[in-house]
Parts: sequence; C-alpha cells; structure tokens
Amino acid sequence: MPEDLPQLNLREQGASGVQVADEVCRIFYDMKVRKCSTPEEIKKRKKAVIFCLSPDKKCIIVEEGKEILVGDVGVTVTDPFKHFVQMLPEKDCRYALYDASFETKESKKEELMFFLWAPEQAPLKSKMIYASSKDAIKKKFQGIKHECQANGPEDLNRACIAEKLGGSLVVAFEGSPV
Repeated sequence: MPEDLPQLNLREQGASGVQVADEVCRIFYDMKVRKCSTPEEIKKRKKAVIFCLSPDKKCIIVEEGKEILVGDVGVTVTDPFKHFVQMLPEKDCRYALYDASFETKESKKEELMFFLWAPEQAPLKSKMIYASSKDAIKKKFQGIKHECQANGPEDLNRACIAEKLGGSLVVAFEGSPV
C-alpha cells in the first residue's frame, strides 16, 4: 500500500468513516461526571442532548438548540422525557444522551442512557449511516450502562424505558410511577 495514502483509523471513526466532534465528547464527559456544586452550575447541567450528522455526513455533531438543561425542568419543561421525545425528528435518525432519573424499590438513581433514534419514516440511507456510525460514538461514551434503539414513539414510552433501566426493579421514572 502506498505510504502517501491516509490510513483509515476505525477505532476513531467507526465502520462508516464518520468522526465524532470534540464538543460531543466534552458534553458526554460533563454529563457523566456531574462536577456541579453550586445551584447555578446544576441548572446549566444538561438533562438531554441530541446529536446529528454534519451536513457533509462526515462528523457527529451537537444538533443546534436540541438540549434540555436541568434548570429548564419545572420551569419551561414540565415533563423532561416527553419533551425529549418531541425534540426527535419524525423522519430522520439521531443519537441522543438522556440523564434518566428513576427509582428502584431500594434507591433513587440517575444514569445516562444512549439512544439511537431510527424512525420507520427515515430514509434508508440515513438509517444505514447512523447504524454503521453508532460504534464510533459509543466508543467515545465509555461507561454507558443503558442503550436503546428506538424506531418510533411507541419504543419511547415510560414502561419501555423502565425495562431498559432495570426491569421490574424500577418503580418510578422521572418522578412518575411506571
């Protein structure tokens, strides 16, 4: 193989060659670590963020304006999970991180969930590139315990999400019984 040709690093890019923007990694780290101490910092913490492919389909980026801050909950957003689901496009794919609050019979928990949203109405090409790029973003999101692929709103109801978070052990999700 000629030395002047660029080598494709599949660890960094995934099977599709799509890269992950640094901002996506930073947001994941901030959501995962939760280094917030003051009430003002907590309000700025992200509850949910949606990621999309760049216009040239070569990079996974943060979708402009598609986030919910912890400070929005109870102020401009009454039901954060319902609002999150409504932010997903009807006819295209997305990736998302959601900071799920739930209760088991023993304790209250907050854990990150990773979503691949691939609705039935999305173009086949979009479904293919999002599916083949999923490993690239998941490799950057080390330590995610919960993953969900949703193909329509019916896959994003509270019972389905509770099942992913811990099955029959989960008694409440985002403050509501399941």
